[in-house]
Amino acid sequence: MTDTKRTVLVTGGVTGIGEATSRLLLEQGHRVAATYHRRRAQKELTDFTEDFFEVHCELTDPESVTAAVAAVNERFGPVEVLIANAGFTEDTLLLRMSEEAWQRVIDTNLTGAFRLTKAVLPQMIRARWGRLVYITSVIAAMGAPGQANYAASKAGLIGFARSVAREVASRNVTANVVAPGAVTTALTDVVSEKRMAEMTSAVPMGRIATPAEIAGPIAFLASESAGYITGAVLTVDGGISMGF
Repeated sequence: MTDTKRTVLVTGGVTGIGEATSRLLLEQGHRVAATYHRRRAQKELTDFTEDFFEVHCELTDPESVTAAVAAVNERFGPVEVLIANAGFTEDTLLLRMSEEAWQRVIDTNLTGAFRLTKAVLPQMIRARWGRLVYITSVIAAMGAPGQANYAASKAGLIGFARSVAREVASRNVTANVVAPGAVTTALTDVVSEKRMAEMTSAVPMGRIATPAEIAGPIAFLASESAGYITGAVLTVDGGISMGF
């Protein structure tokens, strides 16, 4: 149980890293609102009936973002912690990438975080307390064939978070980034066995992460204990990106 019960908004909070983060924060005693796009939460989360709330949110639609935040405010009170986790990929080599494929990924991963931050930040500033945690990827620093749009969106999150961190630090609001490496989620389910073997062999620890191993660092940056950390990028990748 945490010392202070906070209202947390986790985007993409019902699958993968988001689901593991939602569960951990609920176990710590927080109120958690999790956004979903299509898939709803599994029973393990819905068992937390009093402190868990699902809300539909389309990150590419400003009105949907505004409505989702308003729904959380009404249910649990002002959002004190934002975990911008929801992400989207549409991979193809650059010469084959359409304008639409580029824009969809940028709009979801980067502009979506901008919309969410604008929606929750005023109440954090008024309260003089807040935590903003953005989930990027080591691909932001390393790049990957076929992922120019994804890498750009995730690299953009780092610059965005650090700019926000400088703007709101005096109000006791922190903004940090967690950069996972490969994680066992739905995104890796579609990766071929050969490619997974290649990815695993490149990791000094010799394996890829579980969602729970990413959730722990996220929860730390959202906690009271991380109050003097802002503008940081915390890599959680088994060592693959040493030097990020």
